[in-house]
This record gives sequence, C-alpha cells and structure tokens, in this order.
Amino acid sequence: MEISFRISLWNQFGASIDMLEESIVMCPVELWDRDSNFWYRVYHCLFYLDYFSTIDPMKYVSPSPFSNSEFENKQPDKIYSKAELLTYLQMCRSKCHELIMNLSEESAKFRWINKYRDYSMFEMILYNLRHVQHHTAQLSQNLRISTNAAPKWVAQAK
Repeated sequence: MEISFRISLWNQFGASIDMLEESIVMCPVELWDRDSNFWYRVYHCLFYLDYFSTIDPMKYVSPSPFSNSEFENKQPDKIYSKAELLTYLQMCRSKCHELIMNLSEESAKFRWINKYRDYSMFEMILYNLRHVQHHTAQLSQNLRISTNAAPKWVAQAK
C-alpha cells in the first residue's frame, strides 16, 4: 500500500485521537467524577479503539488494569482516572499507528471477523475512526454544555 496513502490515513485517524485526548485533558475533575457518562464514554471509546485495532479480534485481551466488561454491556466495577485513561490512550495511539503504517495491500484485505462484523481490515480502520470521532464529538458537546469550552478542531495528527 502506498506510503502517502498510509500517512494520510494516519494523519486523519491520529487527529481524531488527538481531539479525544484534548477532551480528556480539558475535563474538570468534578465533571469526571460526577458524570459517569464522561469517564465511561472515554473508557468505552478507548476500549474499542484498542479492540478494533487488533488484527485478530478472537485473541483480544484487555490490558491491565482494564477488563472486558464492554463485551458484557456493563460499566467497569471502578471509575478509571484521567491518568489511567490517558496512559491507555497513548497505548492505543501507538497500536493504531503501527497498524496503519504497516498496512499492505494484503493486510488491508484481511478479514476482521467477530460475532457482529465481517469487514476487511481497511474497512475496520475506517469504522474505528468513525467510532472514535463519534464519541469525541459527544465528549466535546458535554464539555461545551458543562464548561462552555471544548477542544479545538485538529486538522492532522501531531
């Protein structure tokens, strides 16, 4: 797969992750602790960013201290701190970057299959990007309503 194509894809996916990161950083502690929709939406977004960036979803295991509670459609047993989720975000960013930068014609066609989806790896990357941006927009709106501030638009990854 053409390197310029992979770089462009990463620039846009990475920008979505950068905006998610800024939403986390901007969230005041009182909103983080008070509003389970905020911290949990961040966790949900990162969990699936990690999972959807896994080439073989059947081999996915959440990194410690996180659980697979998302597969059971329930919130984790604890509230994850901003620091924990920012660390998770960095891990997910690296994993996604590596996936995109190592994408070849062959690996782009690889089938990403679980109980609900049967996509090419390329389509899964696009699906994942849309998922991150969807929840980042929700977090931005939540911040705008609660604090009258929200992350600025990021045109390309840092």
